[in-house]
Amino acid sequence: MITTPLTAGIVRGALELEDTPRGLVPHRLPARARAQNTDERLAMAEAQPAGVRLRFRTTARVIELETVPTKIEYPGAPPRPDGVYDLLVDGKLAAQATAPGGVRFADLPGHDKDVEIWLPHNELTALVALRTDAPVSPAGAAGRVWLHHGSSISQGSNALSPSTTWTALTAASAGVELVNLGFSGNAMLDPFVARAMRDTPADVVSVKIGINIVNADVMRPRAFGPAVHGFLDTIRDGHPSAPLLVVSPLYCPIHEQTPGPGDFDHAALASGIVRFRATGVPGPDKLTLEVIRAALAQIVAQREDPALHYLDGLSLYGPADYAEFPLPDELHPDAAAHRLIASRFTELAFGGPFA
Repeated sequence: MITTPLTAGIVRGALELEDTPRGLVPHRLPARARAQNTDERLAMAEAQPAGVRLRFRTTARVIELETVPTKIEYPGAPPRPDGVYDLLVDGKLAAQATAPGGVRFADLPGHDKDVEIWLPHNELTALVALRTDAPVSPAGAAGRVWLHHGSSISQGSNALSPSTTWTALTAASAGVELVNLGFSGNAMLDPFVARAMRDTPADVVSVKIGINIVNADVMRPRAFGPAVHGFLDTIRDGHPSAPLLVVSPLYCPIHEQTPGPGDFDHAALASGIVRFRATGVPGPDKLTLEVIRAALAQIVAQREDPALHYLDGLSLYGPADYAEFPLPDELHPDAAAHRLIASRFTELAFGGPFA
């Protein structure tokens, strides 16, 4: 077996690769941003390699990827399943695997082929070694670079595997190279995230804003508008003319008219069911999803930026979709809804302002 060094030419979708005693850790935020972060949950989320994949060409019939996964458990919640590794051959899903220390794919076709191994989107993963029975070379870029920032839904919560999150499905449909900065619970308009986006090469950029601001109850209307403007200003410093899409929240009944903070439904949790609820008290100075959608539409209109566009999240997943594809935990879409959102985003974004 041939061992191939894991470099940025092969590991795609990460902003930085950190060499650690446990292996190479793909980070979705650079060291400067991580140094300014004070939230442990964001530190965990950015190190979960959502959208990160190994991409190369080879005639190999056997591929081994040795890894060190870190399992996360939440007190009182059911155990989380092992992270899934998706193997794509020439753009099509060919195999899936889970393993405590790595994965092995055998009996692959022997022709010269594009191979992608998508890393678990919800499990910290250190890369130790890539081994194959034939030489490996970096593959060319899949297409234009799509840089996206959002919440746990963008990271892929409740998707069945890393290549079937709505962002990954969209990238495949649109033929673009994905850089996914979706951070579970942490789409908070952090300036260090905006600077990371500013400094990341991209052809098209999107930011999905709102749900975490509401369910963490971190802002009031007075702070929200200037924070959005500042976030967009920073992105524009690095991408002055790139198509930039502001996406408002998807439909989420518990927070449409009820502010945060959000919390577990502890009665459901006691019976082993993960479900969320809103605990805030409505008021004129509180942010809800309805308030945020109106504010974002107004902000985009105010900026008079011909390359800046607004996409109403309800056009991706709205009340009628909730009736057909209800949110299993009242917060995150299921696998079918991820496919629906991807289909609509591909049409509305890449068939529209990103065309």
